[in-house]
Amino acid sequence: MRSFRNLIERQIKKAESEGQLTGLEGEGKPLPKRHDMEDPATAVGHSIMARAGVLPREFKLKEQLEAAKRDWQQATDPNEKKRLMAQIAKLELDYNVEREAYRKFLK
Repeated sequence: MRSFRNLIERQIKKAESEGQLTGLEGEGKPLPKRHDMEDPATAVGHSIMARAGVLPREFKLKEQLEAAKRDWQQATDPNEKKRLMAQIAKLELDYNVEREAYRKFLK
């Protein structure tokens, strides 16, 4: 956890020194609360990683899960709906395992 926070701090200081953190929307205001994250430092870390094109696996799984749910809602064929439900169940399991592993890593 400490090395992750150090990485975040280094990235923030680098962005500050390059002037990337001035004139931004919401400057000087607290970070908005996110329903799935309590820790603002983690939110900033995720934002930095996203801008660098690197996302935790749980984010990719969540996107896949949401896409599968949309596909299921639009499907009309019972066999396709059944296949998609199995896919959704697997993605939900993978997503929850990944989230739990990530939470344990941050402790």
